[in-house]
Amino acid sequence: MAEKLKIATCQFAVNRHIKRNTRQIREILGKAKKTKADIVHFPECALSGYAGVEFANFDGFNWELLRAETQKIMSYAKELGLWIILGSTHPLTHPNKPHNCLYLIDPDGKIHDRYDKRFCMKAESRKYTPGDHFVTFNINGIKCSLLICFDVRFPELYRELYKLSVKCIFQSFYNARQKGPSIHTHIMRQSMQCMAASNGFWVSMANATGYYSPYPSCFIQPDGVIVKQLSQNRAGMMINTVDLNEKFYDPMAGIRELAIAGRLDNRPKGRKDRRSADRKGL
Repeated sequence: MAEKLKIATCQFAVNRHIKRNTRQIREILGKAKKTKADIVHFPECALSGYAGVEFANFDGFNWELLRAETQKIMSYAKELGLWIILGSTHPLTHPNKPHNCLYLIDPDGKIHDRYDKRFCMKAESRKYTPGDHFVTFNINGIKCSLLICFDVRFPELYRELYKLSVKCIFQSFYNARQKGPSIHTHIMRQSMQCMAASNGFWVSMANATGYYSPYPSCFIQPDGVIVKQLSQNRAGMMINTVDLNEKFYDPMAGIRELAIAGRLDNRPKGRKDRRSADRKGL
C-alpha cells in the first residue's frame, strides 16, 4: 500500500449560478490533474450554492439543471481519472427539505458515496434536513472520512471517526459573503487544529471565498500544525500530501484510549494514599 495521498484543496467564490460554479470547478479540476493529485476537495455547496445566502430558499430551484451539471462533473472525473469531493445539495421526496451534502465521486465517474451534513444550525435547519451517517473510504491505503462546516462544533464526531481508524478528514465549509472578520476568524481554523491534534488526523479544510470570507482554506497535519493555507478572499488551489510514514508529536499516545474507554485519569489502579483522599488537609 502506498500510504500516501496527494490532495488538491480548492476554494472559489461559490454563487447561486450553477453553470458558473461548474465552469470554476472544471477549471480547477484541469489544474489539479496537471499536479497529479489523487483527489480534489471543494467547499460546502460548491456546485448548488448555499441556501439562505446565495438564494433565500429552494422555492423554484432548478433541480434538473443541478442534476445535469453534476453528471457533467462526474463525466469529467472519469475523463481525468480523479477522485472528487463535491459540495452540493441532494433533493429528498417532497415535502422533506434537501440534504446539504458532499458527493464522493470516484475516478470511474460514479458516486461512490454521499455524506449529508449531520448537524445544522437552527436557521439552516429551516432549509436543510440533517444527515444520519458517517462516510468512510480508502484511497492508497489511507482511510478517510467527510464532514461539513458546523460539524466542527461536535468533538464526539471526531472521536467516533478515530475509533473507526480514520486517518484523514475532508471537511468542507461555507463561511463567505460576510461583512468582515467575525468569530469564525478566530475559532474555525483553531477548532480544526484542535480536532486534528486531539485525534491524530490529517485535515483538508476547504472554505468558499467571496466578500468577505473570514478565513482561508488550509491543510493541517496530525499534530495540529497548519502546513499550508490559501490566500484569503482569492480563488486558489493548494497541493499537500498525506504520508502515514511521517511521525508527529503526540503526547496522548497510549493514553487517549483510556479516555475513550471512560477513564478520566491515568492513575495506576489499586494505588491508594490517604493524603490523596484527604482533599481538605495540608
